[in-house]
Amino acid sequence: MNILFLHGLESKLSDEKRTILEAYGTVIAPDLEYKSNPDIIQNLYDEYKNQNINAIIGSSMGGFAGFHLANSLGICALLYNPALPYRNSVMQNIPLDLSKKHSPMMRIVLGGHDNVIKAKDNLTFLSQNFNEIKECTIEIIYELAHQIPVVIFEEQTEAFFERLCY
Repeated sequence: MNILFLHGLESKLSDEKRTILEAYGTVIAPDLEYKSNPDIIQNLYDEYKNQNINAIIGSSMGGFAGFHLANSLGICALLYNPALPYRNSVMQNIPLDLSKKHSPMMRIVLGGHDNVIKAKDNLTFLSQNFNEIKECTIEIIYELAHQIPVVIFEEQTEAFFERLCY
């Protein structure tokens, strides 16, 4: 299994989280410069459209890109506190000419104490754009803030891959 991990703004995939993901497959984690490249989604689509990517995992800005990429490629996705409703501080273009295959399954993990990307704003976005997803699980973890602790990352990743394997 090939897993595409999309990190958040000014972030990287930690060694601990990489180890967790490697239990499920080969991890591809490109270094993304969201601020200097407003065409990340198009670039990722062009790079991976003909590769055998089985799952996309994204966090924050990587969750934003992962949402749109998963729906263009028709791939399952696990998104942590995705920056879906926010596009003001960092401009990212959503290519209109990409195919819309719709993600067959998404698991979206939202933090009840996230002050960077508020869960209620994501829920509003998702309710207005629900037709983009065929099957969606939304997990709201009350005590979770914006950063994803390793223990929660491990639990949610396991839940995602258990569902993905059915």
